[in-house]
Amino acid sequence: MNDDMTPDGELIARRMMLQQSACGFGALACGAMAADAFTAPTSLAAGPVPPPGAHRMPRAKRIIFLFMQGGVSQVDSFDHKPALQTHDGKKMPFDDAREFARSGQRGIEQRLMKSPWGFKPYGQCGRYVSDLFPETARHVDDLCFIHSMHTDGVAHGPATLFLHCGSTNFVRPSVGSWIYYGLGTENAALPGFVSIAPSIGNGGPRNYGSAFLPARYQGTPIGTAGRSDLEIDNLVRQDASIERQKAQLDLIDQLNRRQIRRRGIHNSEFEAMQQSYQLAWRMQQVAPDILDLTSESATTLSEYGIDDPTTQDYGRKCLLARRLCEAGVRFVQVNYGDNSANPAWDQHSNLPKHATHAKAVDRPIAALLADLKRRGLLEDTIVWWGGEFGRTPYSQSNGTGRDHNPGGFTVWLAGGGFRPGMAYGETDEFGFASIQNKVHMHDLHATLLHQLGLDHEQLTYRHAGRDFRLTDVYGRVIDEIIS
Repeated sequence: MNDDMTPDGELIARRMMLQQSACGFGALACGAMAADAFTAPTSLAAGPVPPPGAHRMPRAKRIIFLFMQGGVSQVDSFDHKPALQTHDGKKMPFDDAREFARSGQRGIEQRLMKSPWGFKPYGQCGRYVSDLFPETARHVDDLCFIHSMHTDGVAHGPATLFLHCGSTNFVRPSVGSWIYYGLGTENAALPGFVSIAPSIGNGGPRNYGSAFLPARYQGTPIGTAGRSDLEIDNLVRQDASIERQKAQLDLIDQLNRRQIRRRGIHNSEFEAMQQSYQLAWRMQQVAPDILDLTSESATTLSEYGIDDPTTQDYGRKCLLARRLCEAGVRFVQVNYGDNSANPAWDQHSNLPKHATHAKAVDRPIAALLADLKRRGLLEDTIVWWGGEFGRTPYSQSNGTGRDHNPGGFTVWLAGGGFRPGMAYGETDEFGFASIQNKVHMHDLHATLLHQLGLDHEQLTYRHAGRDFRLTDVYGRVIDEIIS
């Protein structure tokens, strides 16, 4: 995107120019109308055109990321390994990076542990899924499994940052911010990037932050992990009429612009502050209705499990994600986790706890897939499910849990032009290490951007004297999983 940069490295879009070169709410209206115009073909003869910022015609418009914080065990969920049943209890050597970091030794013998849950084939594709996810399993013909994921970082903090930002330790923009920066939003009255109930740990706000990208591209959190309410603070003002609020905002806008002219102020933080006021005003008009789930039918609420205490929390989040995407939000992250030192799926000594978490998310995830498909949204929406890494096929310290495993794990994708009913890549016979058609997290990021019409090598931002991108100097598009 360097060809369209200003000297300070910010992308110029006509929508932004309209907002910055005019005053008051007339500019906002013009910007919204212009945004609508940009998404349409210039003529019937010309056919479809890529959205502003895209490098190619997209297969998808948006992403819903179902983040399973803590690391779901692949060999207990979607990566069926009969050899674990056969060799249960047998000790075998494993070259474990995490164990090497602890002891400085490689090839330490570990005790294999079979899965407590059975597996069986589902759908026309016959993909095996464990008893942990019976509802999601009904949708295997719509899912594209990647069984050969591997990533950087053996602890939750670095691996979670790498998942979100492509770096284990440096402050980098999150994937949602890169997408928002590249494509903008489909709805000027809503943020382009929302994170539902994010955790304050293992990266915290950095997981939805914009880092050195202009501040307006940071994610908007709705709720926090561990709380059931899904609200945006101070969204509705009861102490002033709509007319008075509009007059106040007009005055603030005029004063800010006067300061810009007087002092020559120009930085992304100041611009983001101005635009946040304007966005907040627009959100007041539409966001309360989107956040109000009571407008959904009783059938829909029940489908998402909102009538069941076990599933109601994640069910509300998944339903809100559908409503946000339907309203034009580009990237919605639906977090399942908490703020504890050992996040949700992190069962080092109590693997059966996986069942508790699976029951909480399985029905809502299945409902989201069915709902998107029924509404025709799955065709241009990518649903991405996964955690920061997987878990070992052996028991940790000969106990009843599994340790972290960044060397081989599973994610799945649905919709957005990915091949349905497919399984790509393999781990070894025990599910420990990726061995065939290996997919690094950089490759997954590159592929997701590709489906949105963005070239991961061209989606760059110049900062501190060099061009940065989400995939750094790595990443390849996994063409084999694209239909």
